[in-house]
Amino acid sequence: MLRAATVVALAVAFILNLGGPVSAADLENTLYLDVPKGRVVIELRPDLAPHTVARIKELTREGFYDGLAFHRVIDGFMAQTGDPRGDGTGGSGKKLKAEFSQAHFLRGTVGMARAQDPDSADSQFFICFAPAPFLDGKYTIFGQVTSGMEYIDALKRGDGPNGMVTDPDHIIRMQVAADAEKAKP
Repeated sequence: MLRAATVVALAVAFILNLGGPVSAADLENTLYLDVPKGRVVIELRPDLAPHTVARIKELTREGFYDGLAFHRVIDGFMAQTGDPRGDGTGGSGKKLKAEFSQAHFLRGTVGMARAQDPDSADSQFFICFAPAPFLDGKYTIFGQVTSGMEYIDALKRGDGPNGMVTDPDHIIRMQVAADAEKAKP
């Protein structure tokens, strides 16, 4: 009996560990963020912020993020983008209600930038270079970098305390992975 249970457990483990394509549901909740040095893969977190994830995917599918600058990059803290004006004052024109969670801002965490009002996030987001526990529960987390963080690390840094970047790096293209994979020949 023990041998049969072991065989079944090994078979299940083997099946679960097989390589192959990621499921369509996973691709639907994955972003490809192409920056000057390479591709960054972001796992979206609809479990934490369903409305924010839906809006980010909507903007991504519209091509909103393509060509936008990483206008604010603070060494040891974060890189911020998503402003069509490139100065930290712009957005898409649609404010989002905050979706705070118990998740923590760690290296590679993707969160929504906002003004003083918790419900003022729009299209701007940031990626943390390092843990930032002082943001926990105060900013919406909607994703996590799963590969390519070295390309975020390579972004041009800003000057001064606000981290504004002169001649910043730009997003080459941002895509929902499901769309990008469908477009492949």
